[in-house]
Amino acid sequence: MRSETPNGAEPTDTEQQKAARPAAREATGPSAAAAAAREAGGGASAAPHADGEDHVVFEAVEKSYDGETLVVNDLHLRIARGEFLTLLGPSGSGKTTCLMMLAGFETATGGEIRVGGERVNDIPPHKRGIGMVFQNYALFPHMTVAENLAFPLQVRKTPKEEVQDRVRLALEMTRLDPDMFGSRRPAQLSGGQQQRVALARALVFNPELVLMDEPLGALDKQLREHMQYEIKTLHAELGVTVVYVTHDQNEAMAMSDRVAVFNEGKIQQIAPPQELYERPANSFVAQFVGENNRMFGVVEAIKEGRARVRLRDGAMVSALAANVSASDQPAMLSIRPERVICAPEDVRAENVLNAVVREEVFLGDHIRTRLSVAGDDDFIVKTPNDQAAERLTPGLPVKIGFSIEDCRALEAPRAGR
Repeated sequence: MRSETPNGAEPTDTEQQKAARPAAREATGPSAAAAAAREAGGGASAAPHADGEDHVVFEAVEKSYDGETLVVNDLHLRIARGEFLTLLGPSGSGKTTCLMMLAGFETATGGEIRVGGERVNDIPPHKRGIGMVFQNYALFPHMTVAENLAFPLQVRKTPKEEVQDRVRLALEMTRLDPDMFGSRRPAQLSGGQQQRVALARALVFNPELVLMDEPLGALDKQLREHMQYEIKTLHAELGVTVVYVTHDQNEAMAMSDRVAVFNEGKIQQIAPPQELYERPANSFVAQFVGENNRMFGVVEAIKEGRARVRLRDGAMVSALAANVSASDQPAMLSIRPERVICAPEDVRAENVLNAVVREEVFLGDHIRTRLSVAGDDDFIVKTPNDQAAERLTPGLPVKIGFSIEDCRALEAPRAGR
């Protein structure tokens, strides 16, 4: 007997699945279970395609709920097969709407969405072959764990003899003992266990694309960080394409191949996490991603990719010209707290400014010092916790220094932003 995969791929022989079962049952960790699931289900390849094949494409996609205001505006986005892409942004930025349009729960007002080269705008959600993990898990409370996992297989007319084995493999992949948890109901599980069940249900039918809508938001910090690792590990083992929505920038930085930062319905920047942090494209990204010091002034000159900026107190700073292009242009200087040197005496750096200590806070692994710099009382410096370092008392005049490479001159944000 042969069964069709939900994404329309080549049917899979039941005999192949039977051959994969012994190996999966003998495994002690999720890696072997994941390998068996790939072999049995004929799902995604173990790694992204070397040629960068597009798996998901948004082409000029727009969304409006009232016919006037665009919550998603002319979105162009390409997601490679096997990629882990996170949509990051504040509430109302359009990131969740994009995910819901891809899942089929929202209809695009304009443009085209393609998955695997096929236009999916008019295909209902249950026929798109996409796994989905919701923020509230959306588990059926009247069903056992095994029944919850079996449901998407039954909808896809999977032969009954295959269902039990796929459910078992999915639970093993998410580190849940099928014999211990299969007969429990969601109310008998912890938050972390419910999250694992929701993840297992999204993976049980071997989709090539999995969408996750803030799935870790309800978990405590320690469990959330652990599940970040688990999800990232499963992604690497299965090779599925993951589109992940969050407003937690640390989560996005820790898990993603690339991060797309949304604001006002548009992607402000899309890049690998390190590039996003080190080289923000504009003032919004600089402020939203990571902690950031801002100093405002006017561009005096630009030469060879470097800008000379006069701060409001008259001090001069040299910085990389990120998206400023002309003299007399209002600018915002962006510098990360850990890239600043602070000392009571002179410091050696390309940029040196006067400052006054306002507050020093001990945070275990580092010291957080708040300073007054160029008229701003909230300039932050982070330094490693070194017992030999001199403590700085409030009111103490100090010098701060930083390199040109660590400071970016950006177009000043518009009023009200």
